[in-house]
Amino acid sequence: MERHLIYAGVERDIFSEAAIDEIHQYTSGASRLINKLATHCLLFGSQNGYRIIDDRMVKKVIEGELA
Repeated sequence: MERHLIYAGVERDIFSEAAIDEIHQYTSGASRLINKLATHCLLFGSQNGYRIIDDRMVKKVIEGELA
């Protein structure tokens, strides 16, 4: 995930370490699922005015968007 964000020009952390751990745990490291979940988290975060995606937000997205 970090390489993709750097490639996109992001200069600060967007996902907390706990969020990255939660994403990895939920997706079992599957690239397609990581991308899908991360995209949903970014959309949710931007719609709600968040600057950092944390593990609680990842769980909300999993329960609401991907359940």
